[in-house]
Amino acid sequence: MSSIPQPDSRPPTSHERHVGQPWNASYLDGPAPWDIGAPQPAVVRLAEAGGFRGPVLDVGCGTGDNALFIAARGLPVLGVDVAEAALATARRTADDRGIDAGFAMADALHLQRLYRRFETVLDCGLFHTFDVTERTEYVASLASVTDSGGTLYVLCFSDTGPTIGPHPVTTQALTAPFTGNPAWRVATIIPEHLRTRFADTTSAWRATIERL
Repeated sequence: MSSIPQPDSRPPTSHERHVGQPWNASYLDGPAPWDIGAPQPAVVRLAEAGGFRGPVLDVGCGTGDNALFIAARGLPVLGVDVAEAALATARRTADDRGIDAGFAMADALHLQRLYRRFETVLDCGLFHTFDVTERTEYVASLASVTDSGGTLYVLCFSDTGPTIGPHPVTTQALTAPFTGNPAWRVATIIPEHLRTRFADTTSAWRATIERL
């Protein structure tokens, strides 16, 4: 397994250790499997239902399609990721479209280093890449940047449905780190789907989680 260079001495995540390369490498040889070149339909539906209030944080934003879609609706948005190649693409797209959206490199396990707080936080496809220990740390990290009364949306691959994606998550695995943290209340978990470059409908969960 090759060594994994990390910005600011960030240790590799369980996913990076498993695949033997950093997240940034996913964006160097063409689109990543999850990079569909458009916002996820589930995110579009959430936005159209009025689910986002600003400021909005998109954690693990990748090339920024979801963040750009939300920002184009007039909300202040910051997208963060550890993949500089993805962030560079997001910034170019924002410039090309004239959309006012911010993008920054940040470790999802240490979001307190942003020194900012947000009314809505979106995780589209990141939660399921963490192992059990990382999820507990991640949930605490999310709490550090989410306003009291704010909302977190988690979209992740599920373990049930017609098309199972990589890293499928049970409802128990999804709720456990939140119910174990007094900062959060899991409001709803409903079946959803996520698109990838290989499948239009991959079974997913959509969790709505409230910051207490």
